[in-house]
Amino acid sequence: MNKNLIFDKSYVDGLWVSEGDLYFDVFNPSNNKKIARVFDGGSKIAKKAVDAANNAFSSWSNKTAKFRSEILEKWCELIIENSDDLAEIMTLECGKPIKESKGEVLYGASFIKWFAEEGKRIYGDIIPSNSVDKRIVVLKQPIGVVAAITPWNFPLAMITRKVAPALAAGCTVVIRPSEETPLVATAILHLAEVAGFPPGVINLVLGKDPSPIGKVFCESNLVKKISFTGSTEVGKILFSQSASSLKKLSLELGGNAPFIVFEDADIDKAVEGAINSKFRNSGQTCVCVNRILIHDDIYNQFSLKLCNEVSKLKVGDGFDKDVKIGPMINKKAISKTNSFVEDSIKKGGEILTGGNPIGDCFFEPTVIGGASNEMKFSKEEIFGPVVPLYKFSSDEEAVKMANDTIYGLASYFYSKNISRCWKVAEELEYGMVGINEGLISSEVAPFGGVKFSGQGREGSKYGIEDYIEIKYMCFGNIK
Repeated sequence: MNKNLIFDKSYVDGLWVSEGDLYFDVFNPSNNKKIARVFDGGSKIAKKAVDAANNAFSSWSNKTAKFRSEILEKWCELIIENSDDLAEIMTLECGKPIKESKGEVLYGASFIKWFAEEGKRIYGDIIPSNSVDKRIVVLKQPIGVVAAITPWNFPLAMITRKVAPALAAGCTVVIRPSEETPLVATAILHLAEVAGFPPGVINLVLGKDPSPIGKVFCESNLVKKISFTGSTEVGKILFSQSASSLKKLSLELGGNAPFIVFEDADIDKAVEGAINSKFRNSGQTCVCVNRILIHDDIYNQFSLKLCNEVSKLKVGDGFDKDVKIGPMINKKAISKTNSFVEDSIKKGGEILTGGNPIGDCFFEPTVIGGASNEMKFSKEEIFGPVVPLYKFSSDEEAVKMANDTIYGLASYFYSKNISRCWKVAEELEYGMVGINEGLISSEVAPFGGVKFSGQGREGSKYGIEDYIEIKYMCFGNIK
């Protein structure tokens, strides 16, 4: 691992800075050993970062789209060139298997590449006038300073998915990464500096406590937009605290993803899709399968094949060969995961495979049979390597069960019937639907949810729109 990519301070106005002597430690979740100590910037650094971004906005927004694109392209190239080192840092601080980490680095870089191009396609309009002596023109302009608050489970991709469209549109940014995974964030900020972003255009604030930093972003009239990925509870707080400044928010929040297996499904493909979706990053992703709904006719066949494959998943340190299930992010996550299993057993569920913590850092990949609506994971996001199996007997029942949640992020189903595929996809109350597919995330597709899973979209041609204001100009008295 390249130690020249390791930094322990916040990055503000082109400089690595700290405020006072506060710091916090970063731990390897595979063994709970300390891997770094970083300075805690807190609200003081956050305010300085917002000021720096605001001061840089005028100059950056007036650059040509091509100019901004070239720097973004350079940043993308540097991330790819350093992908192995970045992946090692990622596995060290968040625990995911090294193969997944390498995949995330490339996935994260793809957003920079995509939006480097999309920034050159922010087209306005000329609207046919309602009067012969008037001309109507619509411009699209950058919204201003953007605050990005990102989670630990995708510590690189969640930054680039928010920051790349903002920078491409002409906005300046302040990033607050998770206190669990600050090292990947500082590493790519260093590469952004090398790529040539001017001082103040891209800033990073490290902090142990997210609350005071988030409050600075919410209450500041200089911050025009917040993009947040995290829990629904925190999303509500940010929404409420931003009311006084009436800023725009993009919120990618919790999920309760159903995975429906109809009686005509290709069972082997459905099992493969369920495992790919559920157990990536040890089940610690917002689009992970949370509930598998299986038709009565194939319940036994599907559950047997699923358990057989799940039992083969190797658990261990993310650097170990062939490991598929890395550690949980911390002890609290293990305790929460265990509570779901215990709750299900008390309410009539059956452990079909797994079901136990492994030491202080890991949890066995687990399948729970005989799940019912009374169990906690029917309403709550598991965020761990546990999946419950439910039965249904009709299409109407399956859709009703799938939609019986406050969340609406990702959903999945398997069927060979094209008519059913259209109908069910339209009836599912989710922002994203995987049809005979368990992996749906891509830089070219809009990512986001409905209901209590948030608002706004990231990625795709739609992902840049939340960083833009529309200006209508009316030219009158044209003779």
